[in-house]
Amino acid sequence: MDSKKSVGVKTFWYTDMLVMPKLVTIVTTINGDGIVNAAPYSLGTPYNVVQKKPQMLLGMRKASHSCKNVIETKEFVINLPSWELMDEVMTTAQAFPKGENELLHTNLTSIPSMKVKPPSIKECSQHIECRLENIIELEAGMAFVIGNIVDIVVDEGLIALGRNERIRAIDPPIYLGDEKRKYFYFGNVGETRMIELKQPSKVKNSRALTKMPWDEEALQVIAKLPAGIVEMVIELVEDEAQKNGLNEISYDFYKGIEEQYAPKDVQERFD
Repeated sequence: MDSKKSVGVKTFWYTDMLVMPKLVTIVTTINGDGIVNAAPYSLGTPYNVVQKKPQMLLGMRKASHSCKNVIETKEFVINLPSWELMDEVMTTAQAFPKGENELLHTNLTSIPSMKVKPPSIKECSQHIECRLENIIELEAGMAFVIGNIVDIVVDEGLIALGRNERIRAIDPPIYLGDEKRKYFYFGNVGETRMIELKQPSKVKNSRALTKMPWDEEALQVIAKLPAGIVEMVIELVEDEAQKNGLNEISYDFYKGIEEQYAPKDVQERFD
């Protein structure tokens, strides 16, 4: 095995020496006059994954047209393109003047979004419609844009497909870094592999991990959980109970938290 060597840290460290696969998106926004802007973003990730308040986080330059539009009109759409659209994605990356609709220089089509004013892109098969929650200003002219997800829209033909078939149908591109901020590298999903997640044994005494009183029915439910997650679940539930001014965890309260944080198909794995 090769020996290890420090390569240091510099600006754009995540696209220089490191190969870190990142999401490829086209973010569409509008300014106060309704003029569309479209730009590619790879610094995007799910931020709050629960159903109650789902959110996305985007890293943006504060001086970019996209970020200024988000601040002004409070809405944006994250469009997820396929591998075959990469030339169009890179066209939206070009430095067009302020007020220029980048989509007019591509073969991409604007369509109305379901719940926000910025348009979606017809040729993309998945869309995340967002309203601004918060902007966290960072150093070096950067900012985190946190958006509340108000709708998730996909091509209807994808809905009935299994996960592997859906991955193949979408054929998502992956950003793999660049050289000198001029030559950009992308890949797409080739082979996919499904690996089943095994679970360790159950906890013998969940009560020993609790800090608050739990009723017996609630304790019986968490006793079915794998040992590796019981402590985390207990801490989450008790934290939510304290926020709600409760002194005891009831079965109904626990099930309410479970519905927020764990979809039914995930819950069934532990029954």
